[in-house]
Amino acid sequence: MPLIAPSILAAKLGRLEEEVRLVEAAGADWIHIDVMDGHFVPNLTMGPAIVEAVRAATTLPLDVHLMLTNPLEMVKPFADAGADYISVHREVIEDVESALGHIESFGKKAALVINPGTPVETVSPYLSRAAMILVMSVNPGFAGQGFIESVLPKLERLRELKQRYGSSCLVEVATGIKTSNMGGAPRAGADVVVAGSGVFATPDYRATIAAMKSAT
Repeated sequence: MPLIAPSILAAKLGRLEEEVRLVEAAGADWIHIDVMDGHFVPNLTMGPAIVEAVRAATTLPLDVHLMLTNPLEMVKPFADAGADYISVHREVIEDVESALGHIESFGKKAALVINPGTPVETVSPYLSRAAMILVMSVNPGFAGQGFIESVLPKLERLRELKQRYGSSCLVEVATGIKTSNMGGAPRAGADVVVAGSGVFATPDYRATIAAMKSAT
């Protein structure tokens, strides 16, 4: 059964605390927070103050995804705000070992992200080093996009490599996932499924999350 991490990018931000508490009560396992800088992706979203507000509203792990051109400059502010996992994009990281160590130096779990067009081979050497690999199943930047089916073989490949290396690294997939297409990702190897509008645009969060967890 996968962990479900609702992405607050699709929540009603004017009622953020209430939305976070509602999905926690509905059975969410993590809260996913997408941070965008208007440069690496064409959108501008949440800063450390939002993470701090979410941290005050829940005890669930906070999964902070940094879609930033210079993510390492912002690791400390997000760590201080209460992030548990901090994810950085392989596309902008040259020295992966140093980047992972930097995140871990603040007591946080370090993750790598790849966009839909980025090969698995760019992160596979770090399966026994990173706490998590996040595979984007939409082109990053905006909520409400459709799931890109071609990422499923990437999840399968990562699962094979995890087994080969004896790795406990989590594999996460984000987003474009709804109850109607949920089953493919965990069957392919996703341990954590991020859903934005797939949760927050539904009338019954509890029923939606339960359906997602049973869709495997």
